[in-house]
Amino acid sequence: MTIGRSEREEIPRGTLDMLILRTLGRGLPLHGFEIAEEIGRRSGEVLTVEEGSLYPALQRLLIEGWVKAEWGRTEENRRARYYRLTPAGRKQLEREVERYGRVSRAIAGVLGAEGA
Repeated sequence: MTIGRSEREEIPRGTLDMLILRTLGRGLPLHGFEIAEEIGRRSGEVLTVEEGSLYPALQRLLIEGWVKAEWGRTEENRRARYYRLTPAGRKQLEREVERYGRVSRAIAGVLGAEGA
């Protein structure tokens, strides 16, 4: 089944940083387009990261010290900024995953509540 543009979903508010950190936590440095592509691919092409959200998020993560960036060249020989997770970013990722799990369980509890 092919997923059309209308079947894609925006990333829920408050989760983009966590998804970027997790994507970078897989080890290889990635440039912005690769990060967005990887999030889309790993979500089964359901989640889409818009450029207008991605780059401000990456800047925020840089300022916090959770990622670092270096300029490099893409396979097409274009200049690009490559991002890598820092040790502080790994700790932040752990905190965000824990928080997300807690909130997800709470929401599931409400949605599954009987007698409503």
